[in-house]
Amino acid sequence: MLITALGYIGIRSARLEDWAGFATRLLGMQQVDRGGQMRAFRMDDRTQRLIVTGAGAEGLDMIGWEVADAAALDALAGRLEAAGVRVARGSRALADQRQVAELILFEDPAGNRLEAFHGAACATEPFLPGRPISGFRTGPLGMGHVVLQVEETAPMLAFYRDLLGFRVSDYGLSPYPLWFFHVNGRHHSFAMVGSGRAGLHHLMVELGCLDDVGQGYDLALLEEGRVAYTLGRHTNDHMTSFYVNTPSGFLVEYGWGGRVIDPARWQPHETFDGPSLWGHERLQMPEPARSRLREMRLAAAAKGLRAPDPACALLEGRAPTA
Repeated sequence: MLITALGYIGIRSARLEDWAGFATRLLGMQQVDRGGQMRAFRMDDRTQRLIVTGAGAEGLDMIGWEVADAAALDALAGRLEAAGVRVARGSRALADQRQVAELILFEDPAGNRLEAFHGAACATEPFLPGRPISGFRTGPLGMGHVVLQVEETAPMLAFYRDLLGFRVSDYGLSPYPLWFFHVNGRHHSFAMVGSGRAGLHHLMVELGCLDDVGQGYDLALLEEGRVAYTLGRHTNDHMTSFYVNTPSGFLVEYGWGGRVIDPARWQPHETFDGPSLWGHERLQMPEPARSRLREMRLAAAAKGLRAPDPACALLEGRAPTA
């Protein structure tokens, strides 16, 4: 697999100051000065992970996928071009703006701008979070995950799975098509939901401590309309999280405890129990879709479905499992 991690994401928004407050005071990122109509934010030792630019319509600007080195970048460009995908080499000025050694530019079948790069710059100063948190879970797992809404899943599957080489973690077909893909040990770095619409659904960032998430939840509840999905736990990646509305209309999932898999041994499979074991009530979703998801959670609870938990295993007299 040439792509190794989600490296960065770019957003277009005229609400730069709203983003600055949201990213630092709620999410706990560190703002770094990039000047003009651009704001950049750190999550770790990288010089930037989230980039917000003031030009264009609100929404996704680009997704930056990391590869190991220049040879891997050339190999990826060659694979794309052989499949008829138009590839452009990023200028030196653009590479400097992205804080990487080199990058290429291309689009997926839905027209989303993708960038692949190597040689991300690391900061000389320690990461200073915008509010007291233990830190974000990044490193080899990458920035987190990104989920797109798509009109049709078939062409996107052919592109991400068959051409880019993303590996299917699992998928569900009810109440709507959901496909999850991994590029490293994180259960999924990319997913798509066949909603019949197009655009960014959400970005997930993972925290190092459950209390970081809980304290963020308290902060989000102070703002009218900020929370989009209540606190809950996902069925497939076991993430405990909540979702918030961003200044640009899409969502950010704020979570802890995501599953790490062994890509060499993982077997893709279909799931049938819905996206969440409990919680994640969609506060702004209309009925009957909202009640359908609630029914799936209650059915999962009635079957006794639980994510692996050492404490629960000990109570039940079983040996804890990884």
